[in-house]
This record gives sequence, structure tokens and C-alpha cells, in this order.
Amino acid sequence: MNILPADYASGHWVGRVWDPETGGPRVVMVTAAADGGAALVDITHLAPTVAGLMDLTDPMDVLAQAGDSPRWRLDQLVKASREHNASRPFLLAPIDLQVVKACGVTFVDSMLERVIEERCAGDASRAAEVRAQVAQALGGSIGQLRPGSPEAAHAKEVLIRQGMWSQYLEVGIGPDPEVFTKAPVLSSVGYGSRIGIPSFSAWNNPEPELVLIADSHGRLRGATLGNDVNLRDVEGRSALLLGKAKDNNASSALGPFIRLFDDAFTLETLRTEEICLAITGGDGYMLEGRSSMSRISRTFEELAAATFGPHHQYPDGFALFTGTLFAPSQDRDTPGLGFTHKPGDVVSISSSHLGTLVNTTGIAEELPPWEFGIRALFIYLAAEGLTTQPATGAGTPSFNAAVM
Repeated sequence: MNILPADYASGHWVGRVWDPETGGPRVVMVTAAADGGAALVDITHLAPTVAGLMDLTDPMDVLAQAGDSPRWRLDQLVKASREHNASRPFLLAPIDLQVVKACGVTFVDSMLERVIEERCAGDASRAAEVRAQVAQALGGSIGQLRPGSPEAAHAKEVLIRQGMWSQYLEVGIGPDPEVFTKAPVLSSVGYGSRIGIPSFSAWNNPEPELVLIADSHGRLRGATLGNDVNLRDVEGRSALLLGKAKDNNASSALGPFIRLFDDAFTLETLRTEEICLAITGGDGYMLEGRSSMSRISRTFEELAAATFGPHHQYPDGFALFTGTLFAPSQDRDTPGLGFTHKPGDVVSISSSHLGTLVNTTGIAEELPPWEFGIRALFIYLAAEGLTTQPATGAGTPSFNAAVM
């Protein structure tokens, strides 16, 4: 399967590979193989961490020094990743020490679905009824509002009088966006890995998103794709359960690679990017969706500024999920209950400039536990002679857990 976009040869791509030979993660760049396919060059000796690479004045200088002697063929890594074969090299999430942040309610459509979840109190059987009530109360004008504008403030007053105000409408059209921590450092899974749906959730969905990659100064250096897996029944019960709804074993997927910004690929390129979703279930169910970044209610710069600044710093940079337009209401089984995942669903997220991220759903409690953390990373880098920082203790990595 070709997971890179058609124009990949003109871009600059970095990622990570789990290497059973050395027992740890390798930082890689994409290059062309002799037969015309794609291959990966190991650049760990030049950039031991992706976070460090992003902090360089010009990461392209490192890529230029790497040479063109590939260590792995991409098609072989894709096969091992999809087969969950930990005895062979496989793809990891393309970030390492960056904090994983996320912005919610950045599209009006998904904002309305969050309102519906809240009013249903997480009960999917009430979704169709509440959706109709919310649509009638809000009408079609709210989609044109600029968050934080006087018009948005007036709409807020009207909605309060109608008894329809919600915390989700506050962050959707109010002055401040929602920014939360999606996942701990090093816990995200990459292309091919299974994503976790906890057994206590009966109403959940993928959230296909554009993910921006920032360095320690808050500068946006590149982008990738992500799946901000969401438990609708949990968050719908209370917004204070956001952590339980968003952060579980293998609930953050990123990849396949980071595409660095350059003269031909910029933030302007992404302002009209379409993020496509396809779900194929073992029961024959199929669902497709599309999220156009042109419909986002806040700019990338606004979201980054709300995340990083004098109020909050990230010494190792951060990855920023930018939100999704996709909120599936199509029934899967029982009429009126909408969509929810089943184990074994194949979730494919793609875009014309960032490639394709594919993962398969599993039960979070039954997936390999996350064990390879920051201490393990520094032990590994020290053993490879790539750091002098001391560290003690390390877990035994598994396919899902070795996501440095």
C-alpha cells in the first residue's frame, strides 16, 4: 500500500521506526529507492530525537547531510506495521518528546454534535431527537459567526435566553478556543498500530484531524495526520470527563510521517486541505467522511497562539490536533443510535499532501500496555552513545507500546 501522497518526492519527510536490531526507535527521513519506490534513511546519528530536529534553525540541513543510503524499504515497513509484527522493524508515531495537545470544537458541525452529546447526557438513543431540537433552536445562521466577534457575543445572549447555551458553544464561538492535553509524551501510536476503544464505551468514533508540529519556540515546522479517538458517551456525561474520554491506551494515532514546511509546502497549502476518512468494518459496514480545513472557524496561528506563549511553554515542542468537521450521525445498527466503533474496524485517514494513516480498532484493555517511556528512551540513546544524560529503569516494549 502506498501511504505517501503523489507528490512525496518533492517534499521533506521525517518519521520514526522501531528497530528490533538495536532495541529502540530510529529517526528516519524518506527518500526514493533505486527501483522508484520509497525508502527510509536512518538519521538518528544526526538527530537522535525528532523534537531536537524540529528545534534546529533549518532541519533541512540535517536531511541534506544524511546521504542516500536507505536502511529500510517503506513497503516492507508498511507490511510489518499492518501485521502487528514486532519482530520486524515497523513504523512509529513520527513524534517523540513533543507534548500532544488538541483543540476541540473548531468546526461548527462538530460543535453542534458536542452540544447534542451534552444534552443527551451520553445516551445515544436520544441523539436524533435532541439533534432536531438543537437544529431548530439554532437555525442556519450560527455557521457564519466569527468566534469572539460582537455578532458571536449577541448570538450567545440569544441562546442563553432560549435556554440553549452550552459550554461547547462557549468555546465554539466565544473568544477562547478549547485546548487540552490529548496524550502523554511518547504514548501515541503510528501507522498500522491498533487504536484503543475502552470496553466501558458504547458510543464512540474516530476524529480525523490535521496535526501541526511546533518546535520549542512555538514555530510551526510541519504537519501530519492524526486520529483523536473520542468516547462520545463519556464526554457527553460531563465535560469534566474529557480526560477519560480522550486519553486511553493507544487512543492517539499519528502519522505516517511529518512533512516539513518548505517553499512548496506551507501553512497556506493546508488552509484548504481536505482530510478524508474511510471506515471498513468486519461486518461489511462502510462509512466515509470528509473534513475541509477551509471551514475551520479559527486560523492555525490562533490555535497555536492559544497553546504556546508567555502563559505556557513547551521545551521539547508540541504536536497540535486542530479539530475535525467529522461527527458521524449515520446509523450503524439500530436506527437512531448513530455510529459507534466495533473491534476490527479499519480506519483510514488521508489527505492529498500528507499521505495516509491506517489503524485498526481494538479493545484498549486487551492491547499491549504502554511501557516504553522517557526513561527507556534515554537509556537507549545513552547505550547508542547519543546522549550523556543519565537515566534508570525501562519497560519492555511491545508493538503498541514501543511508540517513542
